Amino acid sequence: MNKCLLILLLCIFHDELSYSQIYIRMNQVGYLTTDPKEAIVFSNDDLRMKKPLIVNQKNQIVFKGQLIPGNKTGFAPFNHHYTFDFSALKTPGEYAIKIEDANAKIKIYDLAYHGLSDSLLIFMRQQRCGYNPFFEQECHSLDGRVMGGGLPDSAMIDVRGGWHDAGDQLKYLITASNATARMMIAYQYNPSIFKDHFDANGKLEPNRLPDILDEAKWGLEWIRRLHSMTGILIHQVGDDRDHVGWKIPSEDTSNYGWGKNKFRVAYVATGTPQGVGKYKSIATGIANLAGRSAAALAIGNQVWKSTGLSNAYADTCLQAAIELYAMAKAKPGYQQGNSYGAPYRYNEDTWTDDLEWAATELFRCTHKKEYLKEAIHYARLSNTQSWIQKDTSAHYQLYPFFNIAHHRLFSLVNARVKKELISYYKKGIEQTISQRASKNIYREGVPFIWCSNNLMTDLILQIFAYEQMTNDRQFHAYMTCMRDWLFGRNPWGTSMFMNIGFTYPHDVHTSTWKLTGIEIPGGLVDGPIYYSTYQKQIGLTLTHDDAFAPFQNNYVVYHDDIGDYSTNEPTMDGTACAVMMMAIWER
Repeated sequence: MNKCLLILLLCIFHDELSYSQIYIRMNQVGYLTTDPKEAIVFSNDDLRMKKPLIVNQKNQIVFKGQLIPGNKTGFAPFNHHYTFDFSALKTPGEYAIKIEDANAKIKIYDLAYHGLSDSLLIFMRQQRCGYNPFFEQECHSLDGRVMGGGLPDSAMIDVRGGWHDAGDQLKYLITASNATARMMIAYQYNPSIFKDHFDANGKLEPNRLPDILDEAKWGLEWIRRLHSMTGILIHQVGDDRDHVGWKIPSEDTSNYGWGKNKFRVAYVATGTPQGVGKYKSIATGIANLAGRSAAALAIGNQVWKSTGLSNAYADTCLQAAIELYAMAKAKPGYQQGNSYGAPYRYNEDTWTDDLEWAATELFRCTHKKEYLKEAIHYARLSNTQSWIQKDTSAHYQLYPFFNIAHHRLFSLVNARVKKELISYYKKGIEQTISQRASKNIYREGVPFIWCSNNLMTDLILQIFAYEQMTNDRQFHAYMTCMRDWLFGRNPWGTSMFMNIGFTYPHDVHTSTWKLTGIEIPGGLVDGPIYYSTYQKQIGLTLTHDDAFAPFQNNYVVYHDDIGDYSTNEPTMDGTACAVMMMAIWER
């Protein structure tokens, strides 16, 4: 397909493009009335003399502005990039930006994000393992057989439940612990926005529990199963032997030595390297996994007790949290994910942030001063530790991508410690601006490593936490720029959430889409990556012509293609963290 024909087809397919080859990129979901509002415009033609207009649905001009030339990179291979600021337009309504024959629809209203937090939960329910409400089937009911940890080799252990991690059907405590905790914090922050339409099994039947807590409890119950025996914590179910092609979860063709669709390996967190061959994981302890799990369970205690849902369940969560925190302190260090025959795994190598988080949440539950003292100690050890300082890193090396513990600790400490915690966040935010955002017209502040959208979501949350702690809104416009990137203000003109926006990821890297043809709303895809990283991926082959070909370049790429697992695979943990982000804008 030649380039001119491809551009013509793209203009027909994408509503916001026109035949003039002037491209307008903006937030497709909408702007709050008081938001900073800025679109990016690019073309191979000089547009400095063009006058952008905003018209209402009656085609009446409601705003006149100007295109400000950008002298910074726009990533896409076009000669001229511009910003169009229409922040002064605050009247709610549906409008269109017009620049000659090019036009783009925009919405301004304060309910723009209403209901989107619950929409993301649709994807989370579809990722469930055990009983899967989307397929209305049980899957992986034989999980699993133990490897390591002092238990008899291949001994049976009940580790059913949890969520399939992404487009595959593995289950990781590394990500599930974070996802579980983040969803409950989203509820604590803004409980009124979460509705009750589904029951505990994900069936369309209210059960007098907000759906966000049904989903969080699914995670809490799995964490408790992974710690069903004193001193034992399972951290992963399955490995890359899972990657044998597209499959319905209840018809899993992977074979771990016990036959297809039978038992799967359950790895015990030992604090020692695990796996086989040259892809053996690195490990120095279990504090990252045990600490983060303890934090999630302690938050479960807070939620179930404060809402009066069940004091007995709250107490059970707290007891498990106390045990796991003790295990974490006994084995400081990190346990990574395991692979079997491929180099891809979760490479987390941080853990003091997880102990800070656990100690903070346990203090909130018990008010025991030793927990607060330890939380402050681990906060100072964690400091500004983050992916922020690096332009490249191993997959999930510095995880979670936002140290939420600093924010959770803030209200519990004296003025001196408060000042320290604020400085950690502020320094990190400023580094993303000086190192990246100040150098591109989109003010995009994260490195294009694998799961860049997850980093973007968590940087937004870090700025929000900073605002909550300080009432300082100097980074607010920067935060909305990154939100808008996720909803279409990017070179490709696409939302990064499945079924959100008018251009969004369709051909996603999941078995559900491949085998059923059904689009599941809400999933956050991995997002753009460095072209140099994309070139090195094993087994990555595009399955059709690239609709975004005119906007690709030799620096960063994104493909709406099921064959590109590096940019177009939705992740469970990224989506769960995005629930928190949505709750900000809904509020």
